Amino acid sequence: MATGYTASDAGSDGGPSGRGRARGGSGSRGQSRGSSPAGGPRGGGGFDNRGGGRGGGPPRGGPPQAFAPGIARIDSRATRDSDSLVAAFKRLNVSNEMPLRPGYGTLGRPLTLRANFFAVRIPKLPVIYDYDVSIEPATQARAERKRRLFELLEQHPLYAPFVGHVAHDQSRRLVSSKQLPQPFSVTIQHYEEGEDGPRANALTFTVTITLTNELDVAQMDRYVAGDPAAINANLDPIISALNLVLQQHASRTGVRVSKNKYFFPSSERFPLSIGTEAWKGFFVSIRPTVKQLTVNVNVCMTAFYTAGNLAERMLEFRRSTGAIPSSLADRLKIVTTHLGHRRKRSIFRIMDKTPRAARFNCEELGGMVSVEDYFKRKYRINLRYGNDLPVVDVGNAQRPNLLPPEICEIVEGQPYRGKLDGNETAQMIRVAANPPAINANAIVNEGLPSLALFPDTPGTPLGAFGIQVGQEMAVVPSRVLPPPGVTYKSGRPNVRDGSWNLIDVKFQSGGNMTNWAVLLVQDAGRGQFRGPDDPDLVGFLQQFSQVCAKSGLTVPNAPPTIIATPRLPRSRTEAVEAIKGALTANLDQRRKPSFILVLLSNDDSTIYAGIKRLCDVTLGIHTVHMLLSKARSEPRKQVQYFANVALKVNAKLGGMNHLLDNQATRWLTEKSTMLVGIDVTHPSGQNNQSGTPSIAAVVASVDDSFVQFPASMMLQKSDWNKEAKEIIPSPNLTTMMVERLKVYTRRSNGLPDRVFVYRDGVSEGQYEHVLQYELPQILEAFKKVPSKTTYRPKLTIAICGKRHHVRLYPTQESDMTRNGNTFPGTVVDRGITYVYHNDFYLQAHAGLQGTVKSTHYVVVYDENRYSADVLQQGTHTASYLYARATKAVSLVPAAYYADIACERARCYLYDLLNRGDSSSRGGGKNTAEREADKERVYQKAVQMWGEGVHKDLKESMFYI
Repeated sequence: MATGYTASDAGSDGGPSGRGRARGGSGSRGQSRGSSPAGGPRGGGGFDNRGGGRGGGPPRGGPPQAFAPGIARIDSRATRDSDSLVAAFKRLNVSNEMPLRPGYGTLGRPLTLRANFFAVRIPKLPVIYDYDVSIEPATQARAERKRRLFELLEQHPLYAPFVGHVAHDQSRRLVSSKQLPQPFSVTIQHYEEGEDGPRANALTFTVTITLTNELDVAQMDRYVAGDPAAINANLDPIISALNLVLQQHASRTGVRVSKNKYFFPSSERFPLSIGTEAWKGFFVSIRPTVKQLTVNVNVCMTAFYTAGNLAERMLEFRRSTGAIPSSLADRLKIVTTHLGHRRKRSIFRIMDKTPRAARFNCEELGGMVSVEDYFKRKYRINLRYGNDLPVVDVGNAQRPNLLPPEICEIVEGQPYRGKLDGNETAQMIRVAANPPAINANAIVNEGLPSLALFPDTPGTPLGAFGIQVGQEMAVVPSRVLPPPGVTYKSGRPNVRDGSWNLIDVKFQSGGNMTNWAVLLVQDAGRGQFRGPDDPDLVGFLQQFSQVCAKSGLTVPNAPPTIIATPRLPRSRTEAVEAIKGALTANLDQRRKPSFILVLLSNDDSTIYAGIKRLCDVTLGIHTVHMLLSKARSEPRKQVQYFANVALKVNAKLGGMNHLLDNQATRWLTEKSTMLVGIDVTHPSGQNNQSGTPSIAAVVASVDDSFVQFPASMMLQKSDWNKEAKEIIPSPNLTTMMVERLKVYTRRSNGLPDRVFVYRDGVSEGQYEHVLQYELPQILEAFKKVPSKTTYRPKLTIAICGKRHHVRLYPTQESDMTRNGNTFPGTVVDRGITYVYHNDFYLQAHAGLQGTVKSTHYVVVYDENRYSADVLQQGTHTASYLYARATKAVSLVPAAYYADIACERARCYLYDLLNRGDSSSRGGGKNTAEREADKERVYQKAVQMWGEGVHKDLKESMFYI
């Protein structure tokens, strides 16, 4: 799966950790949101040119401007029609599951924004004919070959008359605006692009197109009109069919990445590193809104392999890093022409022998022959690097096929399969972080034409289906919610632009640093101290102690114990062992330090993960890391750095950094409430060993301050249920919820009356899976938690979604921040939200760079019957309670903490997640052998995990 970022994912999320929440792409958790129906616009909304929504942003590098400034009229569908629809809901029986919208929010200062949605009209099409496509022999029709077979199908005289009114996915599905004859079957001889025609021994395929369904388009009109009978209609087939039609041009002319992202040969490109470059493309997906079908279009960035000669690429790596990375061969497609035509292959592996040394048996040439000699005698090719570069195998484990790299050209348009390193990620963010108006202009002036969404574009099936796409961005109403009051033990900061500072304030409740320790990791990096007796180290620690004391922590008079590692060996495995030896030899387990301040001179993930696993799991001691290249800066920056570290220390030690005023938390405290955050992290990229488990985390508040959120974490098999892979299996969630309720009971002397769950990481298509698999486990936990009477609190579950493509743009320069973004506190619940269900988009934080992205909150279960204002303003104010920052964050802290806990747990399985070996990849193995390998890796993970986090840390925020 390609590593990808949407352009606005590069914007800061207001989080304090500096790691952001742009977690790679279509990656592990990026599903599109196009799965419900629609109807045409009424009254012409979205098709006129009033308001100038076609562009006019600033030149790159200029001062921020509003996109398409001018009159921006809100369509009545987002106001009057929406109000009428919600009024009608009140006459219906509202279920706890997927509850209907209770109303629209009214709090806050109203503003008008543009959203990257475009109206879609389908005036006359009554039916879409839905077909299944089968290709025989199926074993020969691999995905890459299927694409070519569909190209050949479109040239076939029996099929050519229908090309103008069909769309397909180049695999199994085809839709048509007119009925195709049945039965419909054609025979195709395969030949490669560039060949004049099929060879004498060409593969022959039979393509059969079978009608499976007639999709009633009128269902969409009923759905978006708010017809109660249409609430539960399954309209996914219609929406996906329309997506096929709208994306048909893009799929033919571009490269699809994940489900709905397209990149084109003309795409703007930016180098990332040797062999990789970022391409700019566009996301496109149908979305239903109140009385309007729309299409959501967004800018996105994804890493691609850089095209070129494979040998030249290998030499680049060798000159730069001294080695050719094995990741270069990971499913990389190359093309050769030595056979007289273009032949595309995938690299299976890079061998350890050169063409001169690699030999094989060739009957044609009389026996054993070297690869170099074979190409010279058979094809008259004299190799330049016959004894310099390794051959590549484009066959498989049973039938190797060795090629010299210099005759291989890396195919253009291949999404990068690996994980971007830190420098590549930073470069990706730099090129993707464009101001809002830049992105909005790219959507309208590049995206719509690239996707062929302009009226009457030739070569697309839009006309045959009667589909018209408006050219103006949607205009929607929004509100800017007021920030809460933030309180400290002393001092009251002024909240402005979603943030405040720590000048002259003391933490609400300070932790006790007595008996703290320092681990000096001597790894020959930037800013490293000369040793434990370095006078600069003494001054450094004194300054840190003073900042902690001034913040309100209890700091002992005695200096900390300083433990120094020996000079670490180059082997990272041996280095972790050396650190373990230094700690175990110098710590008294009978009198553990309150925490260990770890001073690192290198930003090395192996060292970091090793220390976290050792201290979290084995020793049961809190750790706080400092990177000395950042910590040893000029005095003003150093004080700020120390203050941020003090926030983490205090939270780990059980303190409370800040609270909100009573008005801001009344929605939680009027009845005792436990806030819960749930997330799951999965093995991702190509570095993990197959069979490595997923990790689930549940965090929950312990009292009515909503500051401390201890965590429960458990392993689960990644493929326990492929249809519900993001879901926590039974009884894991029940077990973790019982743990959290028990801790709440001990801290608050009773169980909560209400439980509010913020569930992170679930795609739109899996809301039902939360209700099917996770809701019963939560209810079971209520039954199993010890209680004198039957315990059944009122429960609400809200999904938190960051992997969407909704972007909001100010319409006036007076209504935007200094970098052109919308204001922190911006909430939208009209115009682009669901027709029936209770959802809203909230941007609680300030976007620091790029185009800011809101979080999509969807209530999937609600027994508490929160009003729109309570839910929206409550979630907004809760976003100011994040312990590690003096600012609002983009994701409500309960969910954010669950995400961080998952990331911490990945440290405990670091070797499995980051050091995948070929033995676990299954090359040349049968299914039983691959499953046995996966089970072996899973059991190794269970052994590494042990009992999980040490018992001395379980009731703390060790992960923060």
